[in-house]
Amino acid sequence: MKIMKFGGTSVGSASRMQAVARLVTDAGCNLVVLSAMSGTTNTLEEIVAYLYNRNADGAKDTISRLESKYQKTIQDLFTTEEARQQCGAHIQSVFDGLRALTRELFGPVQEKMVLAQGELLSTKMMELYLKEQGVNVLLLPALDFMKLDLQGEPDQDYIREHLLPLLSADADLFLTQGYICRNAHNEVDNLQRGGSDYTASLVGAAIGAEEIQIWTDIDGMHNNDPRVVKDTRAVRHLHFDEAAELAYFGAKILHPTCIQPAKYANIPVRLLNTLEPSAPGTIIDNRPDTGTIKAVAAKDNIAVIKIKSSRMLLAHGFLRKVFEIFESFRTSIDMICTSEVGVSMSIDDTRFLNEIVHHLKKYGTVTVDLDMCLICVVGDMDWENVGFESNVLAAMKEIPVRMVGYGGSNYNISFIVKEEDKKRALQALSNQLFA
Repeated sequence: MKIMKFGGTSVGSASRMQAVARLVTDAGCNLVVLSAMSGTTNTLEEIVAYLYNRNADGAKDTISRLESKYQKTIQDLFTTEEARQQCGAHIQSVFDGLRALTRELFGPVQEKMVLAQGELLSTKMMELYLKEQGVNVLLLPALDFMKLDLQGEPDQDYIREHLLPLLSADADLFLTQGYICRNAHNEVDNLQRGGSDYTASLVGAAIGAEEIQIWTDIDGMHNNDPRVVKDTRAVRHLHFDEAAELAYFGAKILHPTCIQPAKYANIPVRLLNTLEPSAPGTIIDNRPDTGTIKAVAAKDNIAVIKIKSSRMLLAHGFLRKVFEIFESFRTSIDMICTSEVGVSMSIDDTRFLNEIVHHLKKYGTVTVDLDMCLICVVGDMDWENVGFESNVLAAMKEIPVRMVGYGGSNYNISFIVKEEDKKRALQALSNQLFA
């Protein structure tokens, strides 16, 4: 059995839902994980904000707008009036329940219930549409098996014990919700943003799936950003650790947390394109490609902070004091380079930049470079693979480089350049590494 996960844009309209229905029906008996229709979760968050602010009129108006969208989708999705009425009645009951919350005390428990409605709606619509098409489909409520432990982490033993029996039912296709779950107190909760990818990975690991498929509107991962660089091509194979590097450094089609359960269970993840279902996509697994450079990713809006101090020389504890300042402002450091009397660090969250710089000035002279770009070259970068560093550096010979990072991982070498040099740097790397 395979896990097939489809994101919000893949079920974002009646025609897209119909395309997904054809695709999953032709693929055999698998478990399909659906996200909410595109835009739904953001609208539900807007409703939550109104409810917290006790603005009943604002909440009701937003609820009505969202309901109209769904009722229009129902008219376009189904072919029989009976199915339209059945689904329409269900949709109306859900939105009536949301309106009832405007008359009640609203808190975190109610918030999570509101945010869960997007996935509950999309899977119900898909279930009813598949049944209208004669498919023997069984909807498995994620709230029956997807649970968090007391630490807020997925309870994998619970998931396995409660999901496996459900899959023994007589059905040609199984359907469930991504993103939503129950917490340790049995309240409705969620897996945060990107949670549908995480759901697919967790259930795949729980049942020992043959493969986990993540369906998007993009043809796998590319060896560079096709919007910036000419002549890019899709990467057909990645190691899990390479995919993790790309996800962190800018590739948006795979959520980083999705990788972990599949990696540990040794289940391959395949990224596929709903618009080109016959394309091979990108396969991600634990198989290495020795000595191969796979891709380049970039992250914009980087700030580089340099602190220079003679107190670093032969001293201990200096870096701890510096790191504690970043920790106190909940700001992660992307990249770090040190010398005997200086340290440079990059961050992509500049909300507390002024406060961080103020505190760093206690320990030395501080300078800040803004509008920088972090570029990451990903592949088999083991230090014993001779020659790849010179090949990468040769591509950057005409580009002013602010920082270079290598050795923290066996899978990347990173550069920081000015944002104005980003396109030139990416094209140079593409020409040198992938031509």
